[in-house]
Amino acid sequence: MATTLLLICIAGTASSRQGGFPDPAGPLDAAGARDAARLSLPERFRAVAYRSPSRSAAETASAMGLVADDDIALSDLRQGDWSGRSFAEIEAAEPGALGLWLSDPTRGAPGGETMEQARLRVGTWMDGIATRQNCVCAVTHPMIVRAALAHALDMPLRATLAVDVAPLSRTVLSFTRTWRLQSLSPVTWGL
Repeated sequence: MATTLLLICIAGTASSRQGGFPDPAGPLDAAGARDAARLSLPERFRAVAYRSPSRSAAETASAMGLVADDDIALSDLRQGDWSGRSFAEIEAAEPGALGLWLSDPTRGAPGGETMEQARLRVGTWMDGIATRQNCVCAVTHPMIVRAALAHALDMPLRATLAVDVAPLSRTVLSFTRTWRLQSLSPVTWGL
């Protein structure tokens, strides 16, 4: 039996709109909460649901009426010293550092986690659910969706940075002996 994994990106936050690294305790902004409340999830994805432990993931799931267990494997990429800071602020304080990070995903932010570490974390989680469930929903962050794509499709991590993962977008993966990408979609729900 195939497993279908629906990854939902968290709704909008102040840092996602201004460009920056979120604080795990940061909430959705008013528009993000409103947009998440407008979404309805296909019934088949309500039975088994997980989310990142971050406040924004909890608020996204709650606004959607989704009861989801938090799972550390779905936590956002840890940005260390850059957590809660805007891209402009980082560039002003450390000229060129952000560009170096973007050009080489094997590096992490100072004191943070690398994309490879995140890929291993979420990949282990994905492989663990691959044969146990039929339909699984997970509310997580853009960088973790990218890490999941890298794991599922054996993509180079650098290539995943070219994938836009918008707030409330969905990524559908399936597993039957191997992971496959079914769809990358914006906020329309006709699964």
